[in-house]
Order: sequence, then C-alpha cells, then structure tokens
Amino acid sequence: MKLLKQLDLHMHSTVSDGTDAPEELLARVREAGLGLFSLTDHDAIQGCLRILAVRKPADPVFLQGVEFSCKDEEGKYHILGYGYDPGAAPIQNVVALGHKLRMKKVLMRLDFLKERFGFDFSTEDIQTLLSLDNPGKPHIGNLMVQYSYAPTKETAIKEYIDRLRIRSDYVRPEQAIEGILASGGIPVLAHPCYGSGDELILGEALEQRLRKLMDFGLQGVEGFYSGFSEKLRQQVLSLAEKYTLYVTAGSDYHGKNKLVTLGSTGMTASDVLPEGLVRFLSRVNALEDRGK
Repeated sequence: MKLLKQLDLHMHSTVSDGTDAPEELLARVREAGLGLFSLTDHDAIQGCLRILAVRKPADPVFLQGVEFSCKDEEGKYHILGYGYDPGAAPIQNVVALGHKLRMKKVLMRLDFLKERFGFDFSTEDIQTLLSLDNPGKPHIGNLMVQYSYAPTKETAIKEYIDRLRIRSDYVRPEQAIEGILASGGIPVLAHPCYGSGDELILGEALEQRLRKLMDFGLQGVEGFYSGFSEKLRQQVLSLAEKYTLYVTAGSDYHGKNKLVTLGSTGMTASDVLPEGLVRFLSRVNALEDRGK
C-alpha cells in the first residue's frame, strides 16, 4: 500500500460541520489523489458508515475516524479516534453522549439569541436545524445569515453566538480516550497547540497537557496540520519523538465552511517522514489486514 505523504486524516462532512456529503467527500478524495484518508466528524461516526457502504476496493484506503470535542477543568481538547470498530458499544456510547450535550448547547444558544437580540426563527427552520446529525455554531450562523441577522457566518458566531458563555457539561478527554481504546482504536490529540478560542499552548504547558492525556491512554498527536507554522510543527514533532507517540497529518477540511483545501496538511515532498508517522502507517496497515 503506497501511502507515503499522500494522506489527509482530518476532514469533516455534512454529518457535522462540513459542506460535502460523505459520498461527495469520497469523490473529492479520489480527485485529490490521496492514498489514505479519514473522515473525522465531530462527535459522530455516521459519515464513516456511509463511506464504508459505498467505498470500492480500488478507492483510496479509508480509516474510520471521529473528533470528540472535550473539556475538563484545565481547558478544551479535540480528541481524534482512528481505526475503531464502529459497532463497538464504547465508541457508540461516547458518540451518544457527545450528541446529547451538543443538542443541549444548540437549544441554549437559540434561547440566548432570542432573549438577548430578539433573533427568532420559524418553527420549520428550527426543526430542520435540530434534525441535523450534529448541529453546531456554523449551522446557527448560516441560519442567521439567511434571516439577515448577520452579514456572514463568521460575524454571526463572533459577534452574537459566542457572547453566550456556556457552562454546560462536555465529554471529558478521558472518556473519549477510553471509549476509543475500548473499541480497538487509536486516540490522537488534534492540533495540540490550540486550546480554547485563540489560546496557544506551547512549551512546558503543552508538554504537561500531553503527559496528562498520555496517562489516560493517548497514543498520538497531529503533528502536521494546515494551521501550523513551522515552529509549531517542530515543537509538536519534537514532543512526539520524546514520548514515542504516533504522528498524524490532517487538513481539517470543511468544504466551503473553511478556507482549507483537501490534503493541505503542511507536509511537503521534501519532508522526511517522522518515525511516529511511519509507525502509525504500519499500524494502519495492520488494521487494514485485520479487516480483510
């Protein structure tokens, strides 16, 4: 299996906050010439099941993924899970919890917008919003633009939606990691240098965060990421080498919802593959052989 650097292990579909349906995403992956890809919708695995149902043997290698939005007393984390058994109860339980909490936050935001700004939506539009697999701030923002409450989705989120500081429950990072591991998967910290909002986590703070998550069973870090500068990338890769962690690469593609192109992971043809990425690809090969 020729994977090399033609991979993208972080992307989203309409099942969460992307604009491409899973089936459309598969077509775009083919066009991009990727050798390995993963769909990592927020708190959802339905899109992976749809890709598995239509993927053909000649298609790029597919690794089922997920991205859990997590939080604890020390901040926010996005935990990626790869290669899990989608039929396993532990991963399904975390997905169900994430969905329940996400729906709770959507209702809180709708109530806030109505009470604070007088922004109201038709019953039909609210029902459509709530019928989505995993609605979030981008979906509410798009709805606000349709009603001319905001000029753009970004403005809607920044100037209105984010004014509500939600102190609701979240999936805890240890819950996500334990669920992924118990389902035969690989837990990885997404874009490790990024915390809550514009928070940048570097140096000793980043290392402490990794050590804490490793105590829960974290096995890897997203070392190549579309939003990383060379300095951030090298810091993450250095820590991955120090702690013998897997390394992954992802674009965080959302279709039209982000100015990020499919396959733009920050890796170049001249990059030497880190040992952590080589070991991760070997693990992927083993998972693929197990599924045959």
